[in-house]
This record gives sequence, C-alpha cells and structure tokens, in this order.
Amino acid sequence: MAEQPRRSRRLSEPRVVAALALPAGVVAVVVAMAVGLVPDLVAMAATPPPLVRAGLAGFAIVVGGRLLVSAVRRIEASMRREVGDAGEISDADLGVLVRGVRLVFLAVATFTAAAGWILSEPLPLVIALVIAGVDVVETSFLLLVASRRR
Repeated sequence: MAEQPRRSRRLSEPRVVAALALPAGVVAVVVAMAVGLVPDLVAMAATPPPLVRAGLAGFAIVVGGRLLVSAVRRIEASMRREVGDAGEISDADLGVLVRGVRLVFLAVATFTAAAGWILSEPLPLVIALVIAGVDVVETSFLLLVASRRR
C-alpha cells in the first residue's frame, strides 16, 4: 500500500507533468502540419451541421473563458507573494507564472477554434492546433528548466 501514495506523488511533481505535456504539444504541432495532406478531413471538421457547430463554438468559448479566468488568478497569485531578499522570484512562483501564461495561450487557442466553427473555416482550427501545440512545448521546456535551477 505504500507504493500507491508514492506513485501518485511522483506523478504530480511539476517536472513529471511538464515532461508528459511535452509530447502532447509535439503531437498537436505534427497534426497541424499533417493537415495539409488531407484538407478535406479538416474541412469536414470545420463544417458540421449548424447546430453542432453552434454547440462546439459555445463549448469552446466557455472553456476559453474558464481558462482565461484561471490564468488571471494564477498570474495574480504568483505576483502577490513577497519577493525574496535578493529580489528573485521563487521557483514555485515562477512555475505558477509559467502555468498561468500557458493557460492564457490555451484560452487563445480555444477562442480561435471557436472562431473557426462560427465561420465554418478550417484555417482557424489549424491555427488553434499550432497555438496550443507550440505553447505546450514552449512552457513545458520552461518548466523543466525552471525546476532544475537552484
């Protein structure tokens, strides 16, 4: 039974989470690049029936709003704490700040996807994949580097 808490603690470490998010970001960028090979598939995803598009766009807007509110709260929380004697930001605050910025870009990606469904255009969906993928890769690297600094 001692294995269970240790394993869950290990999976919740910031470095492990960042290392697991990195391949997800790479996959999103690769999918966005591969879209050029099958443009009809993306056109189908961007132009479902109007009721489905409205539902997808509404869901994306709600998720984007929640991500944006959560991002603002995280960024504000990281800036509210006292700065150390040397004037440096702590590792924990840096991680919270980077995660807040990640959520801002993910909110932008969801709003972009919503615009694609509202306009029935596939290009915003591809742009949303690129925004989300590049952001996850970039912030994962930042989190991995920040967790190594002493």
